[in-house]
Amino acid sequence: MNEQLRKTVNLGLIAGVVALSLGMIGIIDAFNQRFVVTDVVTLGQLLLFGMPLVAGFLVASRFENGSVGSKLLHGGLAGILTNIPIFGLLLITLVWETIRNSFINVKPDLIAIFTFNNENVVVGGLLLMLAFVGLGVAGVGVSLLPTRFRRPLFMSLAWSVGSGVMSDILIGILRPRLSNDALRSLFGSTGLERVPFVVLFVVLTAVFFWWQQSGQNRYQAVRQNFTPQQQKNSRRVSISLLVIFLLILPSLLGVYLSEIFNEVGRFILMGLGLNIAIGLAGLLDLGYVTNFAVGAYIMALLTSNSDFGVAEPWSFWLAVPICVVAAMFTGFVLALPVLKMRGDYLAIATLGFGEIIRVLARSDALKPFIGGAQGILQIPSAKIGGFLAQAMGVVLDPINNFLGRFELGILATNGEGEIIFGNPPQLYYLFILASLLMLFVSRRLNNSRTGRRWMAIREDEDVAAAMGINTTNAKVLAFTLSAASGGLAGAIFAAKLGSIFPTSFELLISVNVLSLIIVGGLGSIPGVIVGAFALVGIPQLLSEFAEFRLLLYGIALIVMMLVRPEGLWPSEVHRREIQGDGEDDTAVPVTAKS
Repeated sequence: MNEQLRKTVNLGLIAGVVALSLGMIGIIDAFNQRFVVTDVVTLGQLLLFGMPLVAGFLVASRFENGSVGSKLLHGGLAGILTNIPIFGLLLITLVWETIRNSFINVKPDLIAIFTFNNENVVVGGLLLMLAFVGLGVAGVGVSLLPTRFRRPLFMSLAWSVGSGVMSDILIGILRPRLSNDALRSLFGSTGLERVPFVVLFVVLTAVFFWWQQSGQNRYQAVRQNFTPQQQKNSRRVSISLLVIFLLILPSLLGVYLSEIFNEVGRFILMGLGLNIAIGLAGLLDLGYVTNFAVGAYIMALLTSNSDFGVAEPWSFWLAVPICVVAAMFTGFVLALPVLKMRGDYLAIATLGFGEIIRVLARSDALKPFIGGAQGILQIPSAKIGGFLAQAMGVVLDPINNFLGRFELGILATNGEGEIIFGNPPQLYYLFILASLLMLFVSRRLNNSRTGRRWMAIREDEDVAAAMGINTTNAKVLAFTLSAASGGLAGAIFAAKLGSIFPTSFELLISVNVLSLIIVGGLGSIPGVIVGAFALVGIPQLLSEFAEFRLLLYGIALIVMMLVRPEGLWPSEVHRREIQGDGEDDTAVPVTAKS
């Protein structure tokens, strides 16, 4: 067997095993309930039929010095090999009638997907094989397209499929602004209708192709000719447009989507904090939920009307700084025992701290103080009242009157002259304010001397110490500052729910925050935001993801480590560390700067 044939066999069988695994754990059947194109293509079918297409594309991409005919032949072979594991399962079902006793997801619905609803399983399996052969060849054909055509096609297809998958969300946004007849012409029960899907795909392809061929070059040429004053004005206009968009976004999203954005905002807050410890300083902290819990419990104790609260409840705004300081103090105290630890040992120690907090929160020993398993209730929502609310109302009311013409609005005062952050669209502004504050702090830290010290410690602590960096002080500072963001997120979380329980502070919170940082990109502020939307926002948007959320987290981490270890949006320093920049690899610019 020559080298190229071996690669084809490996890729085909791997794609087949992945497709079979997705079916046997129930993902294909669950995703088959959601249409991308109404009554034509489902999300489950895309997953299944995408496997031979990807296999054919990879086979052709790795084919060295081969003719077009040879590539097409190998693409067809990859399609056949992708079908073999599935066809083997179909044959097993013929002789093992009680297979569902051992594999509960091998349902008749899944067999129907694999056989095109054919009653004869063997015939259906052969039809699937023919389809896979065609898709494998099609994958080769896609790889043969010039890059200037392939990239716009991929981008437009991704956006069109995404629009079909998110059709429920788009309907919710467009319903107040379009008639029912217009909505029915665009969307079916789920997914886009056929004509709108094709039109969207064609339009997006034309736009992306134009942008790649001339639009991007023209834009860069115009930007390069800007004077310094014009560049400053351009940044001001961009920031102003972004602020306006963020202000009116809750009106566009509605209650459900605003709640999803709030969850994303909560994890962005925690991700920005943990990114200081892990992304910049390289301190693997698996007990970050500790800071989150401390912020939430301090907020509950200071503001609640329950038996566990203070005699005279504080306002939310007075309690927030105390929550942040308490979380920072917790981070400082917990950092002291682990200063000499590195790597896996540090991770295990901080993991122990997280578990200690969870056990203490549920224990009877602290029940008289923090409620134990019953938690703390009657936590009031954040609100602004008095003169400040009246002054804000003078500004907000005319804006809302103007935006009302477009069925839009922003934060407003109620009948009692107060601004209450109670429902999701109102809480959105609280999370945005906190996230922007932490973004500002994180950006300043990234570009500071302190940030460069942390990065030097991350690369090699011994070398950093030899360069004169006080590693003990730097590590304590990293733990302390990273805890502040977790405490702030916990404080807002307590005010949002109105009650807190120990079950809200499980180890899984720390794992989720760590996952979004790895997927987004270590040390990257935009990467935290992208990772939060990818791992928190998308699963919230698609109910089909709920059952497989943790599985998909694991798959995402494995894929990222293999395919893009630097993350979706890596920092420039981390990208150079992973990929190299063509310069002398022995240089250590981060350490030298510090």
